[in-house]
Amino acid sequence: MIPLSAAKGKPFQLRWMAGQDGVLLRTFLQEKAISKRALTDIKFNGGLIEVNGREVNVRHVLSAGDAIRIVFPPEVPSDGIKAVQLDLPVLYEDDTLIAVAKPAGMNTIPSREHPAGSLASGLLSLYAERGIQATAHIVTRLDRDTSGIVLAAKNRYVHHLMSEMQKQKMVFRQYEALAEGVFTQTDGVVEAPIGRRDDSIIERIVRADGKYARTGYQVIQQYDAFAHVSVKPETGRTHQIRVHLAYIGHPLAGDDLYGGSTKRITRQALHCGSLAFRHPLTEKQIDVSMPMPMDMNNMTF
Repeated sequence: MIPLSAAKGKPFQLRWMAGQDGVLLRTFLQEKAISKRALTDIKFNGGLIEVNGREVNVRHVLSAGDAIRIVFPPEVPSDGIKAVQLDLPVLYEDDTLIAVAKPAGMNTIPSREHPAGSLASGLLSLYAERGIQATAHIVTRLDRDTSGIVLAAKNRYVHHLMSEMQKQKMVFRQYEALAEGVFTQTDGVVEAPIGRRDDSIIERIVRADGKYARTGYQVIQQYDAFAHVSVKPETGRTHQIRVHLAYIGHPLAGDDLYGGSTKRITRQALHCGSLAFRHPLTEKQIDVSMPMPMDMNNMTF
């Protein structure tokens, strides 16, 4: 399978070679994770399905060696997100995926409290510069005050593939945190269910009826009153790292929602510094990294 292009105004399209005789095209495409909804979109909204250069429908019976080409219809950016030019350094980009550096204090997507200036708006501006007609498909979201790498897909199909990979724990994120107190163990695992606090729509707590959550950590450097810690969440619960470290008595510096002090830093000292996965189309290993920002670095000197 060969991705052709999603850049410079060209439609996103894919090609495959059929491996055996007698397979319905519909079945072949289902095995490639192209949903019925996607097929309907292709049929009625300007897409195309070809076998050996001839337009066909999904009831076509394939022969070994047939050349299959799928052209996806152009996407319409969401009306709820307006393109805004922002300073979003690009850390990785290909025809189907883009990873950018999110600063602390920026929403990943618009919210009721912060409807403008989100990373999604900045992505739409980048897409417009590149002639890409797509909406912002966020793959890895970060809290407003967490800095680091955010990955997005340039089309629905690749977004779906990446979402499935996340469910199968095939997308690996590693964080750096500055956690308060002196750690008695240099590494460990926090395995405790997380749910919403009854009297809050924002705050999460460890509670017996919460959702399963597991976080691994390793101390990189212990300082007098806090530690520089590498953290690997193995599940993806809201506020997971913040809740788990607070639960074991080490709230993040700056995280006053979960008991951290704001004397040294005024936002939670949490940064997504590493992202790794195997590309869903090319199967190439992708590794993206980003150093800690200045506000966190200043605490370690």
